[in-house]
Amino acid sequence: MRIKKAVLEQIKGTSFAGKSDTNHWITMDNSAEFGGNSAGSSPKELILLGLAGCTATDVITILKKKRVDINDFKINVTAEVAEEHPKVFTKIHLEYLFFGENIPSKDVERAIELSRTKYCSVTKMLEKTVEITHSFKIIDRENILEEKES
Repeated sequence: MRIKKAVLEQIKGTSFAGKSDTNHWITMDNSAEFGGNSAGSSPKELILLGLAGCTATDVITILKKKRVDINDFKINVTAEVAEEHPKVFTKIHLEYLFFGENIPSKDVERAIELSRTKYCSVTKMLEKTVEITHSFKIIDRENILEEKES
């Protein structure tokens, strides 16, 4: 079994710096409303970014192996949050945007599906407690060529 480690150090109040095995520091904080200084992303925001980063890495790697040429790529993440404490995510939607010419939608669908069902460990952890949906758009110059939601 592989072991991962992380350390978190208090900077001031609810401002923290943390790093894990890769030795890259990140800062976290809360808004002033919750005693923070807004000096970094909130821990809950980092969960959304972690999910997006995990699936993005998978999708881009899979498309590269399929020799699909992408000019640009983006994921918009939208999350619904419970009204009562603990204010957990109840739904997360990932909108994948692919920019380029002649991008095959079947390859995009397959890459997203493989990330969702096989490769993205963050998806696998989160989907046990939150509904995760996705959609994608293929944009050729200024036109949306293909759009699908599931």
